Amino acid sequence: MSGQTYDPLKRALDVVGATSLFVVTLPVQAVVAALIRLRLGAPILFRQDRPGRNNEIFTLVKFRTMADSGATDAERMTPLGQRLRSLSLDELPTLINVVRGHMSLVGPRPLLVAYLERYSPDQARRHEVRPGITGLAQVSGRNGLPWEDRLALDVAYVDSRSLRTDLAILAKTILPVLGRRGITEEGAATMTEFQGSQ
Repeated sequence: MSGQTYDPLKRALDVVGATSLFVVTLPVQAVVAALIRLRLGAPILFRQDRPGRNNEIFTLVKFRTMADSGATDAERMTPLGQRLRSLSLDELPTLINVVRGHMSLVGPRPLLVAYLERYSPDQARRHEVRPGITGLAQVSGRNGLPWEDRLALDVAYVDSRSLRTDLAILAKTILPVLGRRGITEEGAATMTEFQGSQ
């Protein structure tokens, strides 16, 4: 499938899929928002700048899972936040980023802006496409994989992407989410910081 055919179809899938999921999950999002407001206070949403396609910066939106106090992620992570992350419910507001065109349903995960200067030239190719809510690395082990493997899978997706691949990744996303596999890196509250290739 050529890029001229694939890109419009992918964008249509993103808009229809993300809009539908957002509407269907609104009752769940309302409950999650109420719990966060009750237990953590304001703000309910977590916003952070992330690099998108061609390194363009956008504001990622998720449900807040951490307290304000604490020096490390482990100290700031709350029981409610752990539960939300284990069920991937903190990701639901990110569907807004997909509808707005900052992200896609499928693509490399949007990582920290600080990582841009740490990528090798090959790893930096992950930014040739829109970042995704799920991706090849997420259905292959998520945060349970070493950084080198995750980034290699991101580039592999860039080189092999197709509508068929996207649909397969979306289907495979269900099992890791339901099985709660690879949510955090072993020995870390979330995942260790990427320091660059060795």
